[in-house]
Amino acid sequence: MKYVSEYRDKESALKYTGLIKKLVTREWSIMEVCGGQTHTIVKYGIDQLLPDSVTLIHGPGCPVCVTPIELIDQAISIAGLENVILCSFGDMLRVPGSCSDLLGVKASGGDVRMVYSPIDAIAIAAGNPEKEIVFFAVGFETTAPVTAAAVLQAEHLGLDNFSMLVSHVLVPPAIEVVLSGEDCAIQGFLAAGHVCTVMGYTEYEPIAEKYGVPIVVTGFEPLDILEGIHMCLKQLEEGRTDVENQYLRSVSREGNRTAIEIMRRVFEITDRKWRGIGRIPGSGLRLRERFARFDAGKKYEVSSHEVDEPEICISGEVLRGNKKPLECAAFGNVCTPEHPLGAPMVSAEGACAAYYRYRLARGK
Repeated sequence: MKYVSEYRDKESALKYTGLIKKLVTREWSIMEVCGGQTHTIVKYGIDQLLPDSVTLIHGPGCPVCVTPIELIDQAISIAGLENVILCSFGDMLRVPGSCSDLLGVKASGGDVRMVYSPIDAIAIAAGNPEKEIVFFAVGFETTAPVTAAAVLQAEHLGLDNFSMLVSHVLVPPAIEVVLSGEDCAIQGFLAAGHVCTVMGYTEYEPIAEKYGVPIVVTGFEPLDILEGIHMCLKQLEEGRTDVENQYLRSVSREGNRTAIEIMRRVFEITDRKWRGIGRIPGSGLRLRERFARFDAGKKYEVSSHEVDEPEICISGEVLRGNKKPLECAAFGNVCTPEHPLGAPMVSAEGACAAYYRYRLARGK
């Protein structure tokens, strides 16, 4: 973003909180889906500026956090193979599997490399034809088109030494799972602006209608979030359940059609297990059969088995929005960013990491 200070202006933020306080007449609970929004909320104390009658609930919108342990174990197994270079985004390297993490494999001599894009992994594959390059593809709809483009590029270049372990997940099915819970107390949603920049927001319209909840597509700066909260609360107070777009500078209703087409050309929808939540039908992406030769899971046939979280770790409850990090007995003592028990303490979008970095430091 070229301009940032406009969206972090203190006086404007206080004006918004004043409008919210005048608007609210009863208790409301709103879930922000995206972990990036959670970090902004905790960093700037937005939840503490709101009236006590407004509760913000943190959602499962952290793709690193919801990557299942079994898939991380597969990545660890592949990274330990001779002649393999495993490429991954940086915040995946320290996410714990059942016994270790990718950084541990690297420390033991495995060739694990941090990349900023799957296109970086393509370049590594082209420059190392004698090696097998595997990209650990993690993310929501935001990054899936770039991953798809990397597959098409690998096909175009004829790279036989490139494959990927795919763990892309989709947001709308996760929202439905949250809403269909028996004890769901969520009355409105802030949808992730970057996901909707790619996908648009037509998929959210039937969800808002079916469950009777307003959904506001929202950006990531403090004023974006305050405006999104105000828009959502205004709907709730007026009894409306529409999908509205706060993030007008980036999002259109139909999204980026080119990106969607590339994604659908390479991937098809599948069921996916979410760490801490369970299997969600139709919530993941997998490579189409045409691109099966780029599927690392099939290429290496590594074993997979069900793994449970440590009993003391409540990351699943945090991801479902049932609890907050400060309610965990392990938070800040047994579980820290240096020695995490669960993925939300490691990821740049994890709720536990946000509370540890910003809330614990302020003693609040």
